[in-house]
Amino acid sequence: MRMNVSAEPGGAVLRPLSARSVVLSLLLGVHPPELPVKDLVRLVEPFGVGGSTLRAALSRMVAAGDLGRTDAVYRLSGRLLARQRRQDDALHPRTRAWRGDWEMVVITATGRGPAERAELRARLAGLRLAELREGVWLRPANLDRELPGDLARVALSYTARPDGSPLDLVGRLWPLDSWAATARNLLAQAADARRPADRLTAFAAAVRHLLTDPVLPPDLLPADWPGESLRTAYAGYRGELAASVGHPE
Repeated sequence: MRMNVSAEPGGAVLRPLSARSVVLSLLLGVHPPELPVKDLVRLVEPFGVGGSTLRAALSRMVAAGDLGRTDAVYRLSGRLLARQRRQDDALHPRTRAWRGDWEMVVITATGRGPAERAELRARLAGLRLAELREGVWLRPANLDRELPGDLARVALSYTARPDGSPLDLVGRLWPLDSWAATARNLLAQAADARRPADRLTAFAAAVRHLLTDPVLPPDLLPADWPGESLRTAYAGYRGELAASVGHPE
């Protein structure tokens, strides 16, 4: 079963961002992730979001727990701080030399409902693992990280070295050609965009796509893999946003 599939297939037309998405894109791209409302009013205007629309969106986001507010300063909530950390990791993945070993996680918990199973699957995919068959997840052991300790409550983890070609196994786990086609399409859309709203929409899709990059060892990637080009382009754009809000990176 192939995992790490992006929501935007190659050549897809990107949908315009809502006021909420514009605010989140701005806050997710700055450190610390907080801005005064007067700066938000100035910053969202080029993206077609008016002041009254912004204030209504901010009120809904505070009520939903997306944002916290102190006086006139809005900041990301704890849940969205975790999302920012994932985006930062997608931009600067920590890797190590690959020596042929694979991480393998085997689900051992039983009796879980559909929601719990879906949550666990999403979590494992977020760890850049892919499902070989139901309950068996793996990836090359080239990420410089430890698996979360609480996974031991629902799964066993191993270091494995499968027989056969690692390239063939990678081809079973990830749709690399599709991922690369989407990445190239996003790069083209970002380069062609002229309006600020179009650029933000393209780069918001780019960072979502980077979250699904399997970050494989170079020897297991197709030629001309566009992952690094997409990271570089998004990093440049995030630097522009950070400078515009007075938080240069």
